[in-house]
This record gives sequence, structure tokens and C-alpha cells, in this order.
Amino acid sequence: MNDQTAEDEAPEIPETPDVPAGAIDIAQVKRVLEAALLSTPEPLTVQQLRRLFAGEVDSDNIRKVLDELKLEWADRSIELTTVATGWRFRVKPDYQPFLDRISNERPPRYSRAVLETLAIIAYRQPVSRGDIEDIRGVAVSPPTLNALVERGWVDIVGHRETPGRPAIFATTKRFLDDLNLRSLEELPALDELQSALESVASAAESFPAPAGTQAPLLTEEPSSTEPEHAG
Repeated sequence: MNDQTAEDEAPEIPETPDVPAGAIDIAQVKRVLEAALLSTPEPLTVQQLRRLFAGEVDSDNIRKVLDELKLEWADRSIELTTVATGWRFRVKPDYQPFLDRISNERPPRYSRAVLETLAIIAYRQPVSRGDIEDIRGVAVSPPTLNALVERGWVDIVGHRETPGRPAIFATTKRFLDDLNLRSLEELPALDELQSALESVASAAESFPAPAGTQAPLLTEEPSSTEPEHAG
């Protein structure tokens, strides 16, 4: 049998479709994203999540897989959400009261002064201490503002060009993250803010107070601590 006959009788081998080098299984991408988000206490951005795959998965595919993950977890006690600084898993609020029963930490209670000050900053920002005092009608003690700054919910974003150059305050992305919000446009109605903050406070183990925060600022304060202005 000559060479030509051998070639004619050889079985045909089906062509293998071209597969891009380094192609990644989407199912594997999903599992990696899930592992990364479950293992970190802080939200992760799409750009951070891209680094898990050395740039082999683009941002659009990352978002697509995240949306699929969000749907997969929708009926569970833990949900995947987007907040101001990225994506994260969190316990659904309905289940937090059960977890509180085995927590060794006592959830902080926010004083009326702290809550009112935070609400004014959130809804009227940027504001100075004087602005807050004008709205509340009482003096704002420096420890009250310091407590919000130390917790990471409020920051000094500038100084007003008036005598004394008072500091101007605004809320931070950490504040939005802790309320599970993506932007200030998603802030709840003013009368709902306190209950939202109390829900955050109940998750004390997830959002502990930073070192150096004075305990009295996170408990009920007597009204005499911030006296009303005379006249």
C-alpha cells in the first residue's frame, strides 16, 4: 500500500475550535469571587476583584458574574449587595436579632445628640459646627463631632473662609457602607434614619467602635451635656 493510499484511508480528525490562551471557566470565576467576598470584612471594588484573575477577566464579565451571584444568594440569610465602596456579603437585617443573642458585645446606643448631629450632617452637608448648632438650637460639644469622625462616618472636608476658618463636615463612604447604601441619594427619609442607625449599631461585632471612642458618647446623654444657647 503506497503512501497516497494510506493517507486516503486515515480517519479524519475533527478540528478543535480555537480557545484563547488563558481562557477562564466562568463557573470558576464565580467561585473565586464568592470566596474572596466571603473572606473579607470590607467591600471590594470591581477593579480589586479583577486582580484575582491577573487581568484575564474584564470588568463587564466581573459585573455579570456578580449579578448572577447576587441572584443565587437572594433567598438565603446572607445577601450580596453593592455599597459606596464596592461589593460585599452581609447578613440580612431580619436575621441580625438572632445573631445578637450569641454576641458577647453589647450593641452601642447612640445618644440623641450624636444622632441629631449625624442626621444634620447627612442631609445638609457640607456644614460647619455653627450650622449644626443653628439647626439644633443647642451647642454641639467637640466630643460629639469627634465620636463621628473617629467612627469613620464623618470627615472634615475643608474650612469655611470666614473668621476663624471653621471646619466643614460631610459624611464618608464608610457611613454609606455601614448603612448598605451606594450614594447619598439612597438615604432613607429623615424619620427612618434613626432606626437604620440602630440596625447598624446592633451589628456591633461587624462594625466595632474604633479604639479611643469614649463610651459615654455612645450611650444616652443627659440633656445638660449640651446646654441650650442663652437667648
